[in-house]
Amino acid sequence: MVDSNNNPEQRRVVTRVQTGVRLEKRLVKVLKGLAEYHDISLGDLLEGIVLHAFEGKAPFGVASLKVIDDLKGVYDLDLQAGDSHLLRES
Repeated sequence: MVDSNNNPEQRRVVTRVQTGVRLEKRLVKVLKGLAEYHDISLGDLLEGIVLHAFEGKAPFGVASLKVIDDLKGVYDLDLQAGDSHLLRES
């Protein structure tokens, strides 16, 4: 996920907008921790995940998956992909 393309001539100009997205609390903590680990913003992390998903590519390598697993333990995140359409608010 880390931007390995630091050549300013190849960077893409985009227009970003604020969103009102609500996410599960522990999931946000893990995402913020992962963004911090990669020294990028949460928005940049989410953009990267989505762009990879849109192309059917895995967004994370082995090292990032290890960090994610560690963060899931720290924040007691026990949700899995199969839970994604089963979530409801308390």
